[in-house]
Amino acid sequence: MSAQVSSSRLISVDALRGLIMIFMALDHASYFVAKVHPGEWWGLPLPQYTSSLAFLTRFVTHPCAPGFFFLLGLSMIFFAESRRRLGWSEKQIWRYFLWRGLLLIVLQGLIENFAWLLGPAQETRPGSSGPIWIYLGVLYALGLSMIICALFLRLRSSILTGLGLAAILIAQFLIPGAVNFPRVYSPFLRAILIPGQTGILAVKYTLFPWLGLALLGMALGRNMARDPKKTFRLALLFGAAAVLLFPVFRIAGGPVGDFHAPVNSGWIAFFNLTKYPPSLPFILVTLGINLLVLAPVSRMEGILQKWGKPLLTFGRTALFFYIVHLYMYGLIGLAFPNGMLLGRMYFFWLGGLVLLYFLCSWYASFKARQAPDSIWRMF
Repeated sequence: MSAQVSSSRLISVDALRGLIMIFMALDHASYFVAKVHPGEWWGLPLPQYTSSLAFLTRFVTHPCAPGFFFLLGLSMIFFAESRRRLGWSEKQIWRYFLWRGLLLIVLQGLIENFAWLLGPAQETRPGSSGPIWIYLGVLYALGLSMIICALFLRLRSSILTGLGLAAILIAQFLIPGAVNFPRVYSPFLRAILIPGQTGILAVKYTLFPWLGLALLGMALGRNMARDPKKTFRLALLFGAAAVLLFPVFRIAGGPVGDFHAPVNSGWIAFFNLTKYPPSLPFILVTLGINLLVLAPVSRMEGILQKWGKPLLTFGRTALFFYIVHLYMYGLIGLAFPNGMLLGRMYFFWLGGLVLLYFLCSWYASFKARQAPDSIWRMF
């Protein structure tokens, strides 16, 4: 029974992560192939959309980044638990997370950043000029969050929840007003709190509040290790509560928690949210969606094993998928220097997923043959 419960919860996590990878690929296919990729920055006007398709192409990808960080924390609990059963010491587990976190940061600088050179150059330098030599994106924030979260593996879920909420609220309270966006902040503030560009450094994903989402994932993972069925019910409850709170905070607005009020009364304006850094409404609706998906997926183990192999494969090779898909869509985009209509881009997105499935299946088989402490297990 214990093995069955463990299998079910891991399958649900892999399936959700795989779904996230698919929608993330849509976002990057839009960037590289269609040359369309709006940026929702704290100190700049939000992008305006000319069609529902253009907005929805961007909006459906918003749950991806919060899902990455939340599942990072949740998976760390699962990983630590499995390695303890193999006889690993706490020092060995912490050292693994340290090296894996550092690996993510190194991959950011040495592998991922070169892929962005294949796309529109202006996308990562809003409101600033000059070359970018150092770019800190999602792998940087994931790696640093992993290193910090490894220090808290033994904490109770209540403490992890408190720390996670505090990390999220830090950004909501401390991000300066929009008039300060052109200000040149120190590289340290850029790296941990205020997205933007300072000199040759550009930062999209700061440490706060993304670390908070990883800590919340650890809290859920801690509860799931004790009582999976109850935790999945709580995930459904918390997900629904977060989605219901979203319009409350969006309508209330104010200086804390929402960096941009809706510019008009349309539905697109209402759901057009700040991502860099994520506003409180952004976190509520995107994390809520992830939780609402995770709960029912946990009851679909048989269906997923039979029909959901692509989701599970993508979820189990997420880092490999991430690196490969950037270069794949980037190279495809070189054939279309002027971009293309979004509707046409969808065919390239789907075709790319087919190719990625075969590549990830090969890598999943290769990874499964490696020892538990092999570096290849980190991808």
